[in-house]
This record gives sequence, C-alpha cells and structure tokens, in this order.
Amino acid sequence: MTASSELRFAINHMAAPQLTLPAFFALARTLGLSDVEIRNDIAGKPILDGTPAATVRAEAARAGVTLLTINALQRFNDWSAERERQAVELAAYARDAGAEAIILVPTNDGSGREDGVRQQRLGAALTALQPILAEHGVTGLVEPLGFASCSLRLKREAIDAIRAVGGDSFKVTHDTFHHHLAGEAEVFPEITGLVHISGVEDPTLSAADMRDGHRVLVGPADRLGNVAQLRRLRAGGYAGPISFEPFAEELRHIADPAAGLENSIAFIATKLAQAAV
Repeated sequence: MTASSELRFAINHMAAPQLTLPAFFALARTLGLSDVEIRNDIAGKPILDGTPAATVRAEAARAGVTLLTINALQRFNDWSAERERQAVELAAYARDAGAEAIILVPTNDGSGREDGVRQQRLGAALTALQPILAEHGVTGLVEPLGFASCSLRLKREAIDAIRAVGGDSFKVTHDTFHHHLAGEAEVFPEITGLVHISGVEDPTLSAADMRDGHRVLVGPADRLGNVAQLRRLRAGGYAGPISFEPFAEELRHIADPAAGLENSIAFIATKLAQAAV
C-alpha cells in the first residue's frame, strides 16, 4: 500500500506497542510511510529498555524512516531540578537518536489548574526549556490535554505563553481527541507542529467520560470529528505530519496491525479528497 503523496501520515509506536522497534519501523514502510514517533513509556521497548540512542538512529536509518518525536517529557509545566534533569536527558537522547522534537505533556492530576497559577507555571517551564531545546537542536511540541483534570487544556493558552517567552523552539501538538474534549473552537494551523489522530466510537460515552482507553483508529463511526478537524487545519495551511496515536487495549493484541491502519488511512484520505472537490 502506498500512502497518499498529498497527506503526510505517520504512526506513533503506541499504535502498535507490541512490535519491536525494527518491526514498528517496518510497519511504517509497509504502509508507505516514512515518519514515525517513538516513546519513552513502553515497557520492554526503546527507550525504557536502555537501548542507546545511537542504536535507535541506526535502526531508523536502516529502515529509511524519520523520527518525528520522542513522546514524552511528562509534567513539563511542574518545573523542578528533577524536571530539568529529565528534560536535558530526553533532549540529548532525541538529538543523538536523530529525533526532530520531544512532546511536552502537562500535569494531569488536578494540580496547578487555578487561574494565575497555571499560567505562571507554564511560563516558567517554557522559559527554562527554551535554552535546553536550543542547545540540543530539538523542538518542544506542547500538547494540551482536554481532560478536566489537566493544568493545560487549551492550545490558545499554550500559544500565548510560547509567544510571551519568545519561544522559537516551541510549537503545539493538535490532538484530535483532546481538542474535542477541551471544546476549543480554534485550531491554530500556523503554530501546529504535529497532529495526533485517534477516534472514539462508543455511542454511550459523554465527552467527559472519554479516556485514552477508548481511543481507536479513525473510521466511519468516529465521534470526534477527526475529518472535520483535519479539513480546518489543512484549509489554514497545515501540511505537516498526521500521526496515528490510538490507545485502545484491543489494538495491542493484533499480530499484524497494518490492515487496520491501512483502512483508516484510506478512509481519511477519501473523505478529505471528497471535501476538496
């Protein structure tokens, strides 16, 4: 299967965490894709298993794939000496592995949500991260989470903070799941560095009850409006990667996940082509 040349699809390792890194890279190539995201939260897989960055770089080069991101620096807006250590370590690993960016995930435990507090913490974290990212030559992709418990739900708030610190090393991630949960109207294509896509199909769920475990591949029963979100982003000039990031447990037990991803790619490409006519 060859992916549409007009649409730059990618896959996050969370789309098939059961695969080894070489098998995951091979999956991307089978789908006609060359962009991938790796993670630091999959047990027994790079980078949690201690695989050196140079090995990851070599495997990516051998497969002919580009490492878009390492996902993620967690609780980035709860800055501390320990968070600084983690940021430097992850940025260095990303540089040495050949990854272009790291995902920055905010606190999501109900803390730091108060008006004034969350803005101050966000600004302080971005200010501290800017020189670290610049020194290592990687971009920080701020990813607001739509959950009510999250300390950074809106992309507008992230963008305002990025601009306030003069953050040349930052862009935002537009996650279609979190965009739906947050209820944010704007999509900000001009400062979007990556789009994460996944679908939710369960008709019984309210937005407030949707969780990562409900996130499947995007298809006709999708309730998140993925196609509509992508249309708006593309109409605004976004031409960057569109990366699959489903979390549903049932996807973890598929020996060959290529067919499901291929079907989702075809569905999205067809719907977007129809909109363009």
